Amino acid sequence: MPLLPVRDIACQQAVELISDYLEGALPRRARRRLEAHLKDCPHCSRYLEQMRVTIATMGRVEPETLEPEVRDTVVELWRRYHSSE
Repeated sequence: MPLLPVRDIACQQAVELISDYLEGALPRRARRRLEAHLKDCPHCSRYLEQMRVTIATMGRVEPETLEPEVRDTVVELWRRYHSSE
């Protein structure tokens, strides 16, 4: 595996930045570095698109349309996610 210049980011770092990127919360320098990585990395670009689709889909789901078990699972995952921050 070739060594990356200091200014480049690896895929793992890119994945960790995607949420902040989608929320518009990345500092300009980090955003530019991530966008440069996305331009050259089809895997991370695909991950970004999957996240966009997931957000768009989940934004259309009404809680009362979910089965109780599914709603409980989603709530539990959300709580675990936020407790790890």
